[in-house]
Amino acid sequence: MEAQGLTELLRNITGSFAWLIPELVISGGILFILLAGLFNSQKQYIFNALTALTAALSLAFVIAGGMTLDVSLFDNMMRRDGMGDFLIILVDIGVILTCLMSIHGKPQRNASEYYAFILTIALGSHLLVMSTSLVMIFLSLEVISISSYILVGYSFNRVGSEGSLKYFLFGSIASAVTIYGFSILYGLSGTVDITSKPFFDALVDQHSPLLFIGGLMGLAGFLFKLAAVPMQPWAPDVYEAAPMPVVAYLSVAPKVAALGVLAKFILAMHLFGRGVFDWQLIVSVIAILSITVGNLSALWQKNAKRMMAYSSIAHSGFLLVGIAAFLPQGFQFMMFYAAVYLVMNFSVFTFLAHFEERGISSMPSFAGIGKKEIFASVGITIALVALTGLPPTAGFTAKLLIFSGLWESYIEHDKSLLLWLLIIGLFNTVISLFFYMRIPYYAFIKAGTSNLIEKRGGLPNFLGLILVVVIVVLFFIPGMLMGLINRINFAL
Repeated sequence: MEAQGLTELLRNITGSFAWLIPELVISGGILFILLAGLFNSQKQYIFNALTALTAALSLAFVIAGGMTLDVSLFDNMMRRDGMGDFLIILVDIGVILTCLMSIHGKPQRNASEYYAFILTIALGSHLLVMSTSLVMIFLSLEVISISSYILVGYSFNRVGSEGSLKYFLFGSIASAVTIYGFSILYGLSGTVDITSKPFFDALVDQHSPLLFIGGLMGLAGFLFKLAAVPMQPWAPDVYEAAPMPVVAYLSVAPKVAALGVLAKFILAMHLFGRGVFDWQLIVSVIAILSITVGNLSALWQKNAKRMMAYSSIAHSGFLLVGIAAFLPQGFQFMMFYAAVYLVMNFSVFTFLAHFEERGISSMPSFAGIGKKEIFASVGITIALVALTGLPPTAGFTAKLLIFSGLWESYIEHDKSLLLWLLIIGLFNTVISLFFYMRIPYYAFIKAGTSNLIEKRGGLPNFLGLILVVVIVVLFFIPGMLMGLINRINFAL
């Protein structure tokens, strides 16, 4: 019997690899780029193309799967499902956009390692959104984290080194807290599989405060990747220190991946509404704090990248609203918001990279730039309007959907905190106008004599144009994306 059980287990493991073709493609791409770097590590355009090609192949294989799968892998350590595949697609698109942003920037030192780390973060993100085991979740988080710490320092200057060190120290604390929380949950349940019946049966009648403490500590790693309160202090320094393509990538890929696994973790802790502790309340409070802290802090920023860091914190709160709704449509609207957020953020950072190359990074330095850089100024204005959540952009549609889901949840659950979350979210959308519109104000209204560094910038502007067009098109035809999302069934 033992031999038969072992044979069945090995068959399950080997059969699982057939469902991991996208991840195997990325792993092969990492190895190939590193091996190629041994011969010549400075041919940036070659490594750039290889990285984009690897992400495109991974993307193609995921799409070919149809995003309707629900397959348990490696004895239920991971699961391939529709929601995970959708978020994986966003990560792969983020890799391709990062490669496009990196083409026009200054040549990277140790280029092969730079692109290998980008793919490693993508691999960790793939594994994270598929993880259902606490062990696999933690390992995936660490794969993302270690690569991120290194990429932040790729400016190879004092500010970059300082930002990388702060990121590493804060991340190490978050990891320690997370693994301790996971160990408590394992001790209480006797299993690391958060989707299993033994996990539910062991915790459903558990009244120990340790369950609440373990769950909160386990949240630390997810909130760290999301840059959500209270695990957000690293974000401003990291955003300011890292190269612009890295900032754009880290603002989206780890956040999207953490969002997928956080949804599973919160539903598991919620125990189908039969748990002693109210995790909907906890997520709602975190969302309120993230939205408010992010927006209020952004009001005082003079550096564009630091402003976008606090913007990222606020948008983490808006993304958490989809989870706080605890409804299927809430998760669907969250996925729509995540896709639109990816496009909006990359659009803003593409134009900020264009301006940074011309010596413009602080808010006052944008004064009068609208007359000299009309195309880029109009483009970044539209992208910032989208981040604010105003029409005619997809940012408006995304916030409308996310708040609609929250209102439906309030009607169904009749919890006053959900109504407060809705009111505070709407109020903070108004507050965000005052910092998102500062760049357009300086560019088009404030007089100034900016000394531009003359550089050719056709590619960033063209990439920014494409992203801005997508933002506007998704406002008028949101069904293009929602139709795809509606095909996805989310279940723990």
